[in-house]
Amino acid sequence: MALKDIAAEVGGSRSVPALANALAWFGSAFGGIPMGWIAERVGVRWTVMFGALMMALGLAIATLGTTWPLYIGYGVFVGLIGLSGMNAPFYVYISKWFERRRGSALALISSGTYIAGALWPPIFERAIAYAGWRQTMLWFAVLEAGLIVPLAAAFLRRAPTQLPASVTHRAAVEPASVLGWPPNLVFAALCAAIFLCCVPMSMPQSHLVAFCSDLGISRAHGAAMLSVLLGTAFLCRQIWGLIADRMGGLRTVLLGSVIQTITMSAFLFTQDEVGLFTVAAAFGLGFSGMIPATVLAGRELFPPAEAAWRIPTLLLCSGCGMATGGWLAGILYDHFGYYGPAFATGIAANLLNLAIILMLVGRQRLITSRAH
Repeated sequence: MALKDIAAEVGGSRSVPALANALAWFGSAFGGIPMGWIAERVGVRWTVMFGALMMALGLAIATLGTTWPLYIGYGVFVGLIGLSGMNAPFYVYISKWFERRRGSALALISSGTYIAGALWPPIFERAIAYAGWRQTMLWFAVLEAGLIVPLAAAFLRRAPTQLPASVTHRAAVEPASVLGWPPNLVFAALCAAIFLCCVPMSMPQSHLVAFCSDLGISRAHGAAMLSVLLGTAFLCRQIWGLIADRMGGLRTVLLGSVIQTITMSAFLFTQDEVGLFTVAAAFGLGFSGMIPATVLAGRELFPPAEAAWRIPTLLLCSGCGMATGGWLAGILYDHFGYYGPAFATGIAANLLNLAIILMLVGRQRLITSRAH
């Protein structure tokens, strides 16, 4: 929301706030693996409480300046030791509680960002207009720590230590290959796919309000458009969870990738406000199921005992993709002066994701047909 306000204080360069946002994603991605390991030993309650406090501290640090305090506050405190204590540990935590409806559970728990994205932009837009981005950031820091810490202390308890019998049986007979290939080769393909899907995914989320402003659409309407995008994503993610429970993770990712490619392309050709509201809603429909479905595919293809490191690694690649997309869009905008080249780059990344998922789905169908 404050991208243009912050950029105005650093000579109009949008790559500075875009890099800060990217550093938060990178930090969260790389911090997720050690935080997942810590959560397995001390419990997710403690990593969530610690992460919430560090995020509040990071937001406070970010208000002290427009370049290095922003980078350190977001990269180290918000990302590396803040959000990382929540994101990856929550995915692992929730996956241990569910067996039959795991896709729906992962979709629901990952929807919090979209609820926030639907609710907060109009509030932030008014708060920034009233008090400025620094004061708004401080208010939010106090609010998030004041809510998350007591809620985590009250409700988060240890996940079951014993897996259901059917799961442990499957783990005991786990084959030496996955889809007929070496397991780590398939896992590397999943990591590449989730990275490539997140590059275009992050571009509209990070730059939509600024993009609207460039087209002469007011920031209030741009914030409303972002709320529509993320609100649609929240509602549709629940549907994607049900679809994933029936179709499986890989096929769900394939369908979402096709829709995201089409809607990302529509951003290149739509300039009017009504059309952009429509495209934003359609984009939210497409991308919303891809990350939890990829995580579900990892849980379906690999032994449950490996979830504690495979899920955080997938989320590491996801976070790196989100960081790369938002930052790259800022750099390309600064170089070309408009968002067309950034969106075209996102579409190219999405097509590579589509190719990888098509290959894995084809391989899965081949193995299934041979088994029958």
